Amino acid sequence: MTGLFGGRRVSKADARIEAYGTVDELNAFLGVARAANTMTELGERIESIQNDLFILGADLATPMDMNKVSVLRIEARHITAVEHAIDEIEELLPPIRFFILPGGCSVAAMLHACRTICRRAERAMVHLSTLEEMNELTLQYINRLSDYLFVLARYSNRLAGLEDVRWNKEE
Repeated sequence: MTGLFGGRRVSKADARIEAYGTVDELNAFLGVARAANTMTELGERIESIQNDLFILGADLATPMDMNKVSVLRIEARHITAVEHAIDEIEELLPPIRFFILPGGCSVAAMLHACRTICRRAERAMVHLSTLEEMNELTLQYINRLSDYLFVLARYSNRLAGLEDVRWNKEE
């Protein structure tokens, strides 16, 4: 058993624990990517995501009916900031008209791994949303975040002077 914000005890196998635990795992892997990174701007972007993930984790760890508990929650401004960042970076990247393989420089490969953890967190959060009331903005945020991690992976390859790794469907 473990405690949620507000004092309620739940099983460590609870859907809420799975959701915020996966967000925590994503945050830890982003820390690995940030530690391996040598590009200042990219590091600042990753750190900003990590800070937002603490808010997301607190949001997920606090049931919506806990009115007595003061907790930060994901807000529309978090989603808007991610969407703005995606647009900003996509302007610096060539459009892709093919599937790309995760990889390139080590930071890009790590960010692609983070993207897949983010997608798993999203699936866990969708499952949680079928069981309990939750902040609907968290689902929008996590969905947009995986897209942001994808463009950050592409951007890190660009900063490293590497092309995206094209999927070769012939092999």
